[in-house]
Amino acid sequence: MWFRQTTGEYRSGVGDSNRSEFRALAHTGAPIGLLAFDTDTDADATDAEAVGWVALAPRGDYSRLERAQVARPIDPDEDLTGVWSVTCFFVHRKARGGGVAAQLLDAAVRWAADRGARTVEGYPVDTDGERRTSSDLYHGTLRMFVDAGFELVDRRGTRRALVRRTVP
Repeated sequence: MWFRQTTGEYRSGVGDSNRSEFRALAHTGAPIGLLAFDTDTDADATDAEAVGWVALAPRGDYSRLERAQVARPIDPDEDLTGVWSVTCFFVHRKARGGGVAAQLLDAAVRWAADRGARTVEGYPVDTDGERRTSSDLYHGTLRMFVDAGFELVDRRGTRRALVRRTVP
């Protein structure tokens, strides 16, 4: 709920309240993101374990992006209709290093395109080849986004970037 709320709203709802609000949002059918499952070929698909998550929605659904320096558009008058945002990833520690986040990003682009997105954007971390902790990488890495066909639109400080990919 972090990207969907103001700081005050988020803090007042930390824990059960925000979880309940997120669950209710999911039940409305609103776009909130995608899950990755570990589908062991010997297991029943209904027993598959979730190993990853990507948050994805139309940019306008994320009120925090309006105030975030890393997400500000290059042109303040730009029409952001049809722009979807990838705001964060989570990959279970047992599944890290196996390409789960990259697969989630590819699926997110296809899923957004199927729902009318014209552009998908992200706000990744530029690791510049350095190892980083998972808590530093929840926005994804610049390398992963570039490898997925995103273009670097602008550097945001020394470690962050605005990237976009036009979808058919």
